[in-house]
Amino acid sequence: MNQQERREFVRRHRTAVYGFGRQRHGPAMSIVYYVMDGDDILVWTMAERGKAKAVARNPHASLCVLDEKWPTTYVVVYGHVTLDDDPAAAVDLGMRIMAVMAGQDIDESKRPAVEKMCDDEDRVTLRLKPYMTFETPPRHLYRPDDIDDLTHWTGQTLPW
Repeated sequence: MNQQERREFVRRHRTAVYGFGRQRHGPAMSIVYYVMDGDDILVWTMAERGKAKAVARNPHASLCVLDEKWPTTYVVVYGHVTLDDDPAAAVDLGMRIMAVMAGQDIDESKRPAVEKMCDDEDRVTLRLKPYMTFETPPRHLYRPDDIDDLTHWTGQTLPW
């Protein structure tokens, strides 16, 4: 994929594996829904979750954006993360994330329920500013005879 194709791939999907460094043990991974804001990637989470707490320790995270159809393809995005604890921004993002989850626009009549959720759960916005991507060319088997011509090579890091 070229740069434009990688960005478009991220824009047209909705789920990803969010990776970040934990205080102890190995890296953490969490399945998230996300939306785009220009070239930035926004994730909605609770202030007490590990994703939000990790930003203060290390503002680097990755997002492995998965194709939702088989055979799966993916693009990993690396970025610098900032945390926005503005309640109004969290509600706006919540409305957008709910629309992504539902696969359709959410009527404004649901905004009070999202506001309550944001307040009850102390919701915040994580803003990932991408700087690099990683791509491995997909190699798939569609039938057993494909094994005869199957090749693999290493992936590459590319600018966002």
